[in-house]
Order: sequence, then C-alpha cells, then structure tokens
Amino acid sequence: MKGIVFTEFLELVENEFGLDVVQQIIDECELDSEGVYTSVGTYSHKDMFKMVAKLSEIKGLPVPALLMVFGEYFFTTLKTKYPMFMEKPNLFSFLNSIDQYIHPEVLKLYPDAELPRFEAEMKDENEMVLNYYSSRKMSDLAIGLIKGAAAHFEENVDVVKIGEEGNGEKVRLQVNKI
Repeated sequence: MKGIVFTEFLELVENEFGLDVVQQIIDECELDSEGVYTSVGTYSHKDMFKMVAKLSEIKGLPVPALLMVFGEYFFTTLKTKYPMFMEKPNLFSFLNSIDQYIHPEVLKLYPDAELPRFEAEMKDENEMVLNYYSSRKMSDLAIGLIKGAAAHFEENVDVVKIGEEGNGEKVRLQVNKI
C-alpha cells in the first residue's frame, strides 16, 4: 500500500484526536515499518489494519466507521494532489472512470501500486452499482472515498453494501442519488 495512505491516516488522527493518540498507536502496534512512513514508500496493508484497530480500541469507534471517515478525508487529499482526475461532469461519470482512466494513470505514476478494481453498472440516472474487488478487503474505505467524491461533485448519495463474497474481497455497492 502506498505511503500516502499511511501519512494521511496519521495526519487525520493527529487532527482529530491529537499527537498523543498518534504516538500511542505507533507505540502499541507492532508495525512492520515501526511507524515510519513516507508518502512515496510502499508498506504492508497489515500496518493500516493494525492502526485502525488500535484507534478503534482507544476511541471506542467501530472500524468500518473509521475507515469511511478516513476515506472521505483522503478524497480531499487526492483531489488536491490530482485535480486532473476530477474533470468529470458528475459523480457517476467519475466513478465510471476509475478503472478505465484513473487507475491506469495512477499506475503510470506508481507502477508498484496494488489498486482495487471496480466495475460500474448504471441502473438508471439515479442509481449505480459498483463491484469492488480487492484482496485487502477495505470496502469501507472505498465507501468513504465515494462519499468524498459525492461531496466534491455536490451530489447527495446513499451508499449501501448489497452483497459480499470472499469475506469482503468482492463487495457490491449500491450508490443512489437522493
């Protein structure tokens, strides 16, 4: 997993809960990186799971909710760093472009990145189904990113998991404009 995910997560934790919580997470988790991340480095996704689980334990918040909040936060970073990916007319057009345009461009920048895969199915002008595929099983982070994108495009949506296989390796997400 690319280091920018880790650096942004720790920045969010610091902004929301303080530097002492960041330090507690680093001290109490047995991280492969020992808590040292650079935005361009590549690290084990297991470190992210350890940190999110520890934050959940410290703050008494559910892991899925933390991942969603982080996804929304992380989207703001992505839109600032990569504005060329945001040049779509609406949310559904953007979501439909993830595997056809955005991820191939990301791989040009970061050839070793392991990205999730998305298949978009338009049901009608107000409903889309996204099939999420990833061995990392982080669909809650994807939901947060979708919600962040919806806010960027000034669209109100409801995102619901409507199916799951492989213990989260494939998740069907229904995105409805409301």
